[in-house]
Amino acid sequence: MPEFTMPSLGADMDEGTLSQWLVRPGDHVSRGDVVAVVETSKSAIEVECFHTGTVDSLLVPEGTTVAVGSPLALIGTGADEKSGDGRSTQKAPSPPAVPKHPPEPADETTAPVDSFVTPLVRHLAEEKHVDVTRLHGSGAGGRITRADIIRAAGTAARPVPPGGRTKASPLARRLAAESGIDLAKVSAGGRSGTVRAADVREAAQTLSEPPPVQTPSVSSAQEPTHPAAAGSRKEAGRTATARLMARSKREIPHFYLSTTIDMGTALDWMRDRNTALPLSDRLIPAALMLKAAACAAREVPELNGHWMDDTFVPAGKVRLGVAVSLRQGGLVVPSLAGAQDRSLPEVMAALKDLVLRARKGRLRASETADPSITVTNLGDQGVECVFGVIYPPQVALVGLGRVVERPAAVNGLLGVRPTLTAALSLDHRAADGATGARFLNCLDRLLQRPEEL
Repeated sequence: MPEFTMPSLGADMDEGTLSQWLVRPGDHVSRGDVVAVVETSKSAIEVECFHTGTVDSLLVPEGTTVAVGSPLALIGTGADEKSGDGRSTQKAPSPPAVPKHPPEPADETTAPVDSFVTPLVRHLAEEKHVDVTRLHGSGAGGRITRADIIRAAGTAARPVPPGGRTKASPLARRLAAESGIDLAKVSAGGRSGTVRAADVREAAQTLSEPPPVQTPSVSSAQEPTHPAAAGSRKEAGRTATARLMARSKREIPHFYLSTTIDMGTALDWMRDRNTALPLSDRLIPAALMLKAAACAAREVPELNGHWMDDTFVPAGKVRLGVAVSLRQGGLVVPSLAGAQDRSLPEVMAALKDLVLRARKGRLRASETADPSITVTNLGDQGVECVFGVIYPPQVALVGLGRVVERPAAVNGLLGVRPTLTAALSLDHRAADGATGARFLNCLDRLLQRPEEL
């Protein structure tokens, strides 16, 4: 019987906290369904299932911290093999993972009531704050459907917990205690009116000062975070980042290259294109730079991959990592997969969505799988040049700065041109200067032909 295990959600992760199950025993799941939410030192990440079948058993309760690779659940495929004498050859289930940090004892009132509902419909119910245990499904066999959830969304009432004690996951209780938040005043989004960690964070956000009114952009979109709620996470995020970067500088022989790129053609083309677009759909230079970087990684595959077991392992596809700073401290590097094959408007939309969800802790596991090459862009912070630290086990990192007006000679005449300093940090075990130069030259060439991006 296949095991659903604690995934590795980044090179700096060795354990995670199972903060919320989105499925229960008996639920049917398909490959790609979100089945759990895992808390790392940096953010909460939605984890997808890699098997299709029926959830046999959940081995780890909510709020438990376990090591990467530990079994979390068993997924039955309904295809048990038989031996020659007719006996089942199915292996005995693995024992439950031993938690590194056991959760607090569960209150007996938090035990969920089984309902005939799929994981996706249950996830919709939680988003709409609908208690599925109080619904009578209109589907076949009493199955609860999306229509049932939508109908109930406007009228569903959350149950009052017996005895006056608010039902909450262990992680939610810990976050509430750290933040000084009264659980009784938090809107419950979990099953049977259970307060989740995400609900506590939302409550903490409402206590902070409202952000200034501004036009949303990729660089400025950040969720407000209450200082008390952010304290422990900020420290953990900084610690995780420090540990990974120390490992990088200790193990990877870095060397650096840079070049100056004339951005005049690209910016003129972008301005002409934006005049015909509504404000919400207009491009920013970062979209052009990221797609150009992804295309360059495809053309120079020697830099698109990982250093593993003392050898370079090229990646089959370009998974462009985008370094995102978190308000509570630290960095995450979600992947902008397939950027080289998307249109610029698609890259722009995907970039906005990725950054917003990363800062809200709503990334999915597939978006945190090891990128094949990372881009860090600090141009919006006024930085002109970035020589970054490679994110292991990758072998290259692209640093992009601010577009700056500089004196430049064009066709024998001196003028002022918008220029970009593009830097490249390289692992000397996997690449040399000639390979890095090819990448930077390719990046320059692509940005001189923005209409082809």
